[in-house]
Amino acid sequence: MILERRDLLAVAISIFAAFSAAGPAFAVDPIRCTVVLDAQSGEAIHREGTCDRRVYPMSTFKLPLAMMGYDAGILKDETTPRWDYQAKFGGPERVKKAFDPTGWEKESIVWYSQEITRRLGAERFGDYVRRFAYGNNDISGGPGGSDGLTESWLMSSLAISPDEQVEFLRRFLDGKLPVSDRAKAMTQAITPRFEAAGGWVIHGKTGSGWMRDAKGARDDNRPIGWFVGWAERQERKVVFARLHVANRPYQEPISFETRDGLIADLPGILADL
Repeated sequence: MILERRDLLAVAISIFAAFSAAGPAFAVDPIRCTVVLDAQSGEAIHREGTCDRRVYPMSTFKLPLAMMGYDAGILKDETTPRWDYQAKFGGPERVKKAFDPTGWEKESIVWYSQEITRRLGAERFGDYVRRFAYGNNDISGGPGGSDGLTESWLMSSLAISPDEQVEFLRRFLDGKLPVSDRAKAMTQAITPRFEAAGGWVIHGKTGSGWMRDAKGARDDNRPIGWFVGWAERQERKVVFARLHVANRPYQEPISFETRDGLIADLPGILADL
């Protein structure tokens, strides 16, 4: 009887060890960062958390994609071109309709982004990314042989940190990116806009996805939530990035919580300005 109990105990210990080695979600620390810079001077107004860690940009990459699209003449204005959905694009039911540039940014439509990069072509797309000095500049594609032209920013090879996001946005607003003035103006025009307390108006783009595990598979316990952009009140303008990589699954995209939290928090962060 004693031997049987010892055997049962050994089995229980081995099961517990295997479960622990698998890395339960609660054992992993979340990654959080909020960084806010003065858009003109670059002075750090607020910087809290792990802000130098690069992760996949996901749909925050729609901001540089808009710049590319307008600069290359693929995108014309806020409502042109309006492209029809095609069955080969796949995706959830909500994306299965026609979209224009404003709707693309507002509804965060992946297939519209991919149509822009297809029209740019690999050489021109890569040239824009390199000249933008965007994150690690890596558009080679990622695990599973994903296409760098249409998926590099989607849990693939391209990565950027919150610190790099705000510096990129500063260069954009200051006219220091290699795009036309009209491309800058049109990108600003279609970027989603939110009213915040204290008279601040926030312009920004969310991004949602997941980290990958050691085998390259999507890790549902590590959802990514981004919100990046700029805020203005009268003559004052700031750029911001908030990143949250959680350590548990979320039913809804974590970017919604990330966005709403930043919109609520930013007026307090900027209260002394």
